[in-house]
Amino acid sequence: MLLSPLSAPISHDQLLQRQRFTTRQRQFGANHKRRHNTAMPNLALTLKAEIVRVARKVVRAEVAALKKATSTQRAEIASLKRRAEDLEQNLRQLTKARSSAAAVTPEAAGSRATLFSAKSLASQRKRLGLSAADCGLLIGASGQSVYNWETGSARPQDRHLGAIAALRSLGRKEAAARLLDLRSKA
Repeated sequence: MLLSPLSAPISHDQLLQRQRFTTRQRQFGANHKRRHNTAMPNLALTLKAEIVRVARKVVRAEVAALKKATSTQRAEIASLKRRAEDLEQNLRQLTKARSSAAAVTPEAAGSRATLFSAKSLASQRKRLGLSAADCGLLIGASGQSVYNWETGSARPQDRHLGAIAALRSLGRKEAAARLLDLRSKA
């Protein structure tokens, strides 16, 4: 047994318990038990959570920028596809119109271009009341050539275009007179 400064006898166990208590008071303050019950935050967990939060924020910003760029590029691609389709359609129309319409070819003199149309030739021949063979005789070609020109399976040569253009200015009587003249010479 030991004597305390207040002169009360205390046992060795009690002395150790007092020493532990006073040491704890010095370390943690007077409210040692209350502080000990509250969980002290784990620094590593707190740091990890903050790093994850900041990383997500940065990634979210990057992904948003990429999404915006992707949507802009997709819209531009769609616009270019529509434009390409329009241009291809215009090209098809122009090609079709060129193949079916009259082609511009120079006359024998070469000073002026003459248009040729298969429909126009057929209508001129019918207007003058000529057969394909008679029309060919006026133009200087065969009747089969005139038929091929009218159906569009062939095109007249440059030397015949001037005579085809001259048919437009002829009347029925004049065409019949020329035919008689050409037959009499042959």
